[in-house]
Amino acid sequence: MEFSHKPVLFDEVIESLNIKPNGIYIDGTAGGAGHSKGIAEKLTGGRLISLDRDPDAVKVATERLSGYPATVVHANFSEMATVLQKLGVESVDGILLDLGVSSFQLDNAERGFSYHKDAPLDMRMSKEGLSAKDIVNNWSVTELTEIFTKYGEEKFAYRIAKRIEQVRKEQPILTTLQLADIISSAYPAAARRDGHPARKCFQAIRIAVNGELDSLASVLDTAFGLLKQGGVLSIITFHSLEDRMVKQKFKEFSTGCICPPDFPVCVCGRMPQGTLYSRKPIMASKEELENNARSRSAALRVIIKN
Repeated sequence: MEFSHKPVLFDEVIESLNIKPNGIYIDGTAGGAGHSKGIAEKLTGGRLISLDRDPDAVKVATERLSGYPATVVHANFSEMATVLQKLGVESVDGILLDLGVSSFQLDNAERGFSYHKDAPLDMRMSKEGLSAKDIVNNWSVTELTEIFTKYGEEKFAYRIAKRIEQVRKEQPILTTLQLADIISSAYPAAARRDGHPARKCFQAIRIAVNGELDSLASVLDTAFGLLKQGGVLSIITFHSLEDRMVKQKFKEFSTGCICPPDFPVCVCGRMPQGTLYSRKPIMASKEELENNARSRSAALRVIIKN
């Protein structure tokens, strides 16, 4: 199986995790095992636990991490607490989440993630459950408009949803290029300069299919709670919705006193639970931007548990 993978922000991730040779680490999104291998190579006596919901990724990661102190588990990162419990691990020294779609999923047309290649409408990271085809052909105009607006921040959401409804009355929408053409046909010509017209809607459908924001929301408290004192949580996001969620949660973790500013002394007693590694997200270097297109929208946020 060809599973090419260029780990985004690789050096920055490894540096941020401050890997202890005898530490325990989680890579919640193994993908092609690029980051996982980088972590595992620094372990002597430690342990890496790599998770992925994609069975193809699990197979490849298992092969690529063979011979390293690593355990690969087929699971969503939102299930990491249950996975650790089954493995008899109580806490860890570091956790990495590389969110979004892997290079393999985008590059393999048959997975149905790309609007550049024709394939059955799918987009399921786990290869199970609700598919993009189900959403596009069965959800109401109101529901489609909502996800295009909420998850894609698409200002022409209603126009696109109505166009989809018109087309599917005549014939089912079954392929990625068919859907991309429908979206493009609903787009005003003047608005087509800002990237491919289908980009935002494809993102929105993918997020809905995989429950990505729900999984992220459910794991942030869990992941931080699993860290040992001094443990590191590093998260790479690829769009503003994810980044906003991580930024707000990290701010909550790192905030101390929340008393009104006119109180002469603190009465709440709240102490910061964590310390931000950097105030602003870490972005790709100029060199990486030139060599890896996927890094353009990547943002790394890191927090250290107090």
